Amino acid sequence: MSLAQSPPTGASVRNARLVSALQRYGVLIALGLLILFGTLRYENFLSPYNITTVLSYNSMFGLIALGMAFVIITGGIDLSVGSVAAFASVVAALLSPHGLWVALIGAVGAAAVLGLINGAIIAYLKILPFITTLAMLLAARGLALILAGNQSVSADYDHGFTTLGQGSISGVPYIAILLFVAFAIGAVVLRYTRFGRRVLAIGGNEEASRLMGLPVERTLLTVYTLSGALAGLAGVILASQFGAGQPTEGLGWELTAIAAVVVGGTLLTGGMGSIGSTLVGVLLLGVIFNVLNFENGRGTISLTVYWQSVIRGAFLLLVVILQNRLTRARAEP
Repeated sequence: MSLAQSPPTGASVRNARLVSALQRYGVLIALGLLILFGTLRYENFLSPYNITTVLSYNSMFGLIALGMAFVIITGGIDLSVGSVAAFASVVAALLSPHGLWVALIGAVGAAAVLGLINGAIIAYLKILPFITTLAMLLAARGLALILAGNQSVSADYDHGFTTLGQGSISGVPYIAILLFVAFAIGAVVLRYTRFGRRVLAIGGNEEASRLMGLPVERTLLTVYTLSGALAGLAGVILASQFGAGQPTEGLGWELTAIAAVVVGGTLLTGGMGSIGSTLVGVLLLGVIFNVLNFENGRGTISLTVYWQSVIRGAFLLLVVILQNRLTRARAEP
C-alpha cells in the first residue's frame, strides 16, 4: 500500500515561488544592480558613447546567442558559430565591392548553407550535435583561411558596405537596432508560432514529439540553418564594423553565446527557454566586461584581454551550478 503524499506546506510553496522567481527574473535583477553600481561608481558609465559602444560591440554576440538559444532549447548545441561568423566576415569583405546588399545576402546565405549541413547531419544521419558542429568548426575555419589567403581581407569603403557596422540614426547604431529587432522577432516566433512550440516540444522530449507526429527532422534542420544564418549576419557586422574580414576571429564566441543563453535561464537539457532573457544575458555579460574595463581605466585592477576568457569560463560554470541547484530545489516538494 502506498502512503498518501502530504500536501505542501506554506513554507514549501513560498520557497517554490522564490526559486521560480529567481530562475525567471534573477538575470534581470543582476543586470539592474550592475548598472546601478556602474552609475554610482563611474562618471561616464551612462554616457551615450558608452551605451552605444556596449551595444555595438555585443551585437555580434547577441545575434549568435539568439540562434544558439533556439538550438539549446531543442536540446542541441552549436560549437561552429564562431568559425562560421569568421567565414562569413571573409565572404562579406570579398563581396563588399558589389555593395552592402550583395555582401549581406551572399555572406548570410553561405553561412546558412553551413548551418543547413549541420542540421542535415544531425537530423537525418543522427550524429550527435557536439560532434557534428565541432567538425564544422574546423571546416568553417579552414574555409575562411583558404578564402582569405591566411590574412585579413580589407572591405570596400566606397559602395556603402561599412554603413551597416559604422552608421547610426539619431545616435543609435544600425547594428543595435538590428539586434533588438532580431530578438523581438525571435521572441514572437518562439512564443506564438507553431514552429516555436515544436522547438520547445522537441527539447522536452524528442521521441514523444516524433510519436505525436511533429516534423522533428525538419524542425531541427531549420533551427541549425537559422543558427548558421545568424552567425553569418554577425560575421557581416564584424567585417562592416572593423572594415575587414577576419578569418582568425570568432575564437570562443560559441562559449560566449552559450553563456548568455544559460545565464538567461535556458536549460542546457532543452525544453525550456526565453528569448527575452537571452538578450538580458547578453547585456549582462557585456556590462560585466564594461565594468572591468572601467576598473582597468581607474587602475584598480589590471586585467589583460586573456583574463576575459578566464572570467567568462568561470562565470559560465558558476551559472550552470546555480541553475542546477535551482532546478533541483524547484523539483523538491
